[in-house]
Amino acid sequence: MSVTPDSIPALRRGVRRQFDATRNAAVLMAPERVIVLDEIADAIIAQCDARASVAEIAARLAEQFAAPVEQVREDVAAFLQDLVEKGLVAA
Repeated sequence: MSVTPDSIPALRRGVRRQFDATRNAAVLMAPERVIVLDEIADAIIAQCDARASVAEIAARLAEQFAAPVEQVREDVAAFLQDLVEKGLVAA
């Protein structure tokens, strides 16, 4: 499945975002996996609420980070596509 601007991403069952004090970073926790998130990745994951589309998420983040919405939309879609392929996000 390809992530498009109309896709509505959500974390898959058993996957959660949390702060890991040991790593002093936000992480994405899944069965037998931990992915350390940087500031941008964490901001994207925080928006994946099964209600907002990729386009809506990109618009919010473009405003938050004062970046061009087209570039943010491409980056968000690519990041989420990678997580879809890893089975961590449904879109």
